Amino acid sequence: MKLSTRNVVATGIGAAVFFILFKFVAIPTGVANTQINVAEAWLALITAIFGPIVGALVAFIGHTLNDAVSYGSVWWSWVIADALFGLLLGLMTQRLALADGNLTTSKLIQFNIWQLIANVIAWAVVAPLGDILIYGEPAKKVFLQGAVTVGANFLSITILGTILLIAYNRTQVKRGSLTKED
Repeated sequence: MKLSTRNVVATGIGAAVFFILFKFVAIPTGVANTQINVAEAWLALITAIFGPIVGALVAFIGHTLNDAVSYGSVWWSWVIADALFGLLLGLMTQRLALADGNLTTSKLIQFNIWQLIANVIAWAVVAPLGDILIYGEPAKKVFLQGAVTVGANFLSITILGTILLIAYNRTQVKRGSLTKED
């Protein structure tokens, strides 16, 4: 993928919206430093439209900004996990062609299965292991945070992400639906 002007602009705007949603539209879960976050649903739409590289950059930049503004320092293990999540999500949304106007129930089911797998990889494996290796955090604490984040992100994306994908697809012309008149 080349970084076109379109992708650079999408990364900037996408990261800004991701940051705002991450910072201001989050519901606490009761587990320290975890919340139900609609920013991840936004990320699902961004990756469907612009692909895995833009998705990874949006998550990386948006999460970094949120940590810096909210906590005064960046929690790199979770930023890296979010970037990986954006990359994985983008790979699947591009493979399923979720933004081409041909969205089906089957594609949405496949997408939601894949986003669950990507959530588990990012939040139940990468983020907790990063916390342990980088910051020396207690395993029980970080694996609990990871498990709660998997559930919260899965619900957010399954509900809001799916709605965003459906709404976006309704604005798209189906590939191959136009014919040239003689």
